[in-house]
Amino acid sequence: MEDETRPYSPTNTEDGADRSSVGGIGGGSGIVRLKQTLGLHHGVAIIVGGIIGSGIFVSPKGVLQEVGSVNGSLIIWALCGVISLVGALCYAELGTCIVKSGADYAYISEAFGKLPGFLYLWVALVIIIPTGNAITALTFSYYILQPIFPTCDPPDIAIRLFAALAIVLLTFINCWNVNWATRVQSVFTFTKVFALAIVIIIGFVQLGKGEIEHIQNGFENTKQNAGAFALAFYSGLFSYSGWNYLNFVTEEIKDPYKNLPRAIWISIPLVTVIYVFANFAYFTVLSPQDLLASNAVAVTFANRMLGVMAWSMPLFVAASTFGGLNCAIFTSARLAFVGAREGLLPVCVSLINYRYFTPIPALIVGCVLSLIMLISKDIYVLINYTSFVESIFMGVSVAGLLYMRWKRPEMERPIRVNLILPIIFMLLISFLVVFPLFTNAAECLIGLVMILTGIPVYVIMVAWKGKPRSFKNFIKRLTISSQKLLLSVEEEADERKEN
Repeated sequence: MEDETRPYSPTNTEDGADRSSVGGIGGGSGIVRLKQTLGLHHGVAIIVGGIIGSGIFVSPKGVLQEVGSVNGSLIIWALCGVISLVGALCYAELGTCIVKSGADYAYISEAFGKLPGFLYLWVALVIIIPTGNAITALTFSYYILQPIFPTCDPPDIAIRLFAALAIVLLTFINCWNVNWATRVQSVFTFTKVFALAIVIIIGFVQLGKGEIEHIQNGFENTKQNAGAFALAFYSGLFSYSGWNYLNFVTEEIKDPYKNLPRAIWISIPLVTVIYVFANFAYFTVLSPQDLLASNAVAVTFANRMLGVMAWSMPLFVAASTFGGLNCAIFTSARLAFVGAREGLLPVCVSLINYRYFTPIPALIVGCVLSLIMLISKDIYVLINYTSFVESIFMGVSVAGLLYMRWKRPEMERPIRVNLILPIIFMLLISFLVVFPLFTNAAECLIGLVMILTGIPVYVIMVAWKGKPRSFKNFIKRLTISSQKLLLSVEEEADERKEN
């Protein structure tokens, strides 16, 4: 990794061509790098599209199931939005004082060193992201095929093949052109917001008709024990996951000091309002019992209210998951790219295509790992462990903010949040990490084992400097072959320092 032979310069390639006129920002700099093409509206699309997935359409019942009442669940949804905003503001400080893509990996590495950063990188790239991508693709495939099989579930093989096609198609789009990928994200983010707007408008119409029987006694059946509320918060916060996606692509944001916090301030309050009003709208049509019994709440809602147009809701759900999958592929590739650039993954993963300025090798690695996850029949089991692991690393990232405030007070911080915000967030994350240890100890233990498996990998692949020459030659050949096959070169070292 760190001791591998570096690939040839982008300005003096093996074919003899002078690429000094090829540049990322400001062509003619002689630097091939990822372009800063993401404006404010792209940032909003990434955050909104990353948060709003299939959950709000399919199974927003987790909160209601735990808290027991309509009004209690709506309050939990609103509070989870506030908590997510607090976390995002902490990440805004991290993202503007450490202007590197890679989000948690970049922040953990900067604060605590390479090993903790590698452990996050290991779990995220090998388990969390491929599992999430595969499940999102399977959900997309199920709902896009459902109208073709109106009386039964689509065949499993058809679902998996169509899911694989979606992953490959979006990977190709992200390889070919960053603008294409962001346009796809913007279009499908608008589509999912439009679908939820339909639900919300119908809800207000129902409210105007006096359909309040399910919400007039809104606090009835509210559970009184703290454990139930803890699980309700856990379920709600899981539905807000994705609020840190923009931090994965910090280096590609135009004027990140302004656009990163602005995108956060626009996106998370918007999603919170949408989530609260969408759930409110569901209750104007469905009873709490109907909502808990439904396997696809928005589809049940549409069947009752949209008449002959009810078929459109499964397609809206599919569009929502398709946009979420594109967002995950786009952002996760930057995580692999930055990890390789820092010497923790093979150099070939850090290469950039010099025609399209996209991290094609990193995208292909993510695609292959996601396709492998599609083969597994037990993929849904893994998702139970990933939430716990993600919570741990979010806590470590914000702990890094507090640590650097103490150890590096001179560090330039264009955004400096009030210290009470990271402290509050740390307390909440600590609760979310500790509480499951008493309720789902086995799952938490497996999650911890997932993290610890990265230690021997780090020792062998990164820390060990005396690797056999045959291994070094293999990595060198793999890097050169990747450069030739994918028309890719390495981002130059001086640019990394500049960033």
